[in-house]
Amino acid sequence: MFATPAYAQAATDAAGGGAAGLLMQFLPLIALFVLFYFLMIRPQQKRMKAHQQMIANVKRGDQVVLSSGMIGKVVRVEDKEVGVEIAQGVNVKVVKAMISEVRVRGEPAAANDAKV
Repeated sequence: MFATPAYAQAATDAAGGGAAGLLMQFLPLIALFVLFYFLMIRPQQKRMKAHQQMIANVKRGDQVVLSSGMIGKVVRVEDKEVGVEIAQGVNVKVVKAMISEVRVRGEPAAANDAKV
């Protein structure tokens, strides 16, 4: 009643009408996604890439820690599995992805797949 049509139209445009208002509504969601990417997604991808590189470089003679907490020495390396000696004369076959850490690098071996 007291507002003229020009004032009413200006108030509607400022409150969120048009493309600028739509962008201002989605800006917090976009900022939240960018924040999640830099704080959670990117560091996880870097850790995963470093773990894959570590697994690819494991060789005979390395001392490894398995995901179960067992510590052993690598005696045989295959494509997807490694042979780990967890005690003298006790060898187990372990999937490479279950190696969580390589502690001590061993000397380079002449043949990686020769039985000991």
